[in-house]
Amino acid sequence: MNILVVDDDARLRDLVRIALERAGYQVLTASDGRSALTHVARENPDLIVLDIGLPEVDGFEVCRKIRATSEVPILFLTARDDEIDRILGLELGADDYVTKPFSPRELVARVRAILKRSNGTAVPLTTSKHGLITLDRTARHCAVGTQEVALTATEFSLLDQFLQAPAQLMSRNQLITAIWGARSDVSDRTLDSHLRNLRRKLSDAGCQNALETVHGQGIRLGACS
Repeated sequence: MNILVVDDDARLRDLVRIALERAGYQVLTASDGRSALTHVARENPDLIVLDIGLPEVDGFEVCRKIRATSEVPILFLTARDDEIDRILGLELGADDYVTKPFSPRELVARVRAILKRSNGTAVPLTTSKHGLITLDRTARHCAVGTQEVALTATEFSLLDQFLQAPAQLMSRNQLITAIWGARSDVSDRTLDSHLRNLRRKLSDAGCQNALETVHGQGIRLGACS
């Protein structure tokens, strides 16, 4: 798999590149946002590791431009310890983030987790339907009625989780464990950002009240009929 690493810090860029190559990935690198967009158009990477604090065109804007045409998984690197910035990144369509400083082992683990979600590993059924929603795991395709819905890897995994038991209420802890793993430090606000994006996309496609929240109990799929 090809991974694009975008960071203006040459030492950090090399550190990430070496860690990913040792993990068996092929790595492309870019030092700025414009070069990153060129690589995305030409190389079609399987995942992008994207620094937020890029010169001229920052990571948020690069993410916006990529999401206009592609749902390739994006992992943000951020030196900002401000949760608002991290939540904004997720709302723009990023799949996860790692805060600097980080260990190469942590970054590789996050990359593997995202790619596992993106590739639909260990999913028993090929297609699920619920009301107007159809989810094809093999094709990584989601539709509401006849309208295709473009989902990020994390949004796809969340919807998949709900579709496996549509009537079941899932707590936030259960969802975080199912998507990110039992040892994850993902916060409720991070989960809520992904759920909000998923709800909005399904609603825009004609599935109103796609996710139902039962106060103090959890979240489940609505009828979407």
